[in-house]
Amino acid sequence: MPGNTGRPLIAPSILSADFARLADEAAAVVGADWLHVDVMDNHFVPNLTIGLPVVESLLATTTIPMDCHLMIEDPDRWAPGYAEAGAYNVTFHAEATDNPVGVARDIRAAGARAGISVKPGTPLEPYLEILPQFDTLLIMSVEPGFGGQSFIPEVLSKVRTARKLIDAGELTILVEIDGGINDDTIERAAEAGVDCFVAGSAVYGAEDPEAAVEALRRQAAAASPHLRR
Repeated sequence: MPGNTGRPLIAPSILSADFARLADEAAAVVGADWLHVDVMDNHFVPNLTIGLPVVESLLATTTIPMDCHLMIEDPDRWAPGYAEAGAYNVTFHAEATDNPVGVARDIRAAGARAGISVKPGTPLEPYLEILPQFDTLLIMSVEPGFGGQSFIPEVLSKVRTARKLIDAGELTILVEIDGGINDDTIERAAEAGVDCFVAGSAVYGAEDPEAAVEALRRQAAAASPHLRR
């Protein structure tokens, strides 16, 4: 079965939430498919957010599958811990390791889906051959490190390349996009072949975050050539 033939997945990003009320903010999007958690170490990216202790606490408060995006150095050392804690999907950056397949193997062995991410300026081609070793490909549509940035449309060429390979090879890897996703950009991403859409301010900046999730899902489904409505 080629890629994801189910509905679009919406993953609200708590980077745009109130960090003093994370449990409440997770509860506000209970209908979301994944809860996206950005882990930043102030080394791989110039920002510092949260680490494993906060992730463990948040996992205890929500049943939404947790999507941990590790923007950190040395994922070989740290990534398996997030899987062991109970994260559903653990994604690390291709630029942060010389052994991406080994990191993926360790994440899976610890009980989570394994994802690989590339920055906007990182070519996808060197990683196409190893995509079958992953469950998720996260394509950054902003420079990683801070929320609220504008969508970089040029990255959609990477989405199309990945979608073509995934469908041709009948792979089950999901294509995820992160950065600047809102009601003005989600349709373009869906048309290009994205399965999972990370949305921060478009959800947590809305008066009704749960309704915002549903609206984004409807938009993506209507625009997607491979996902059902």
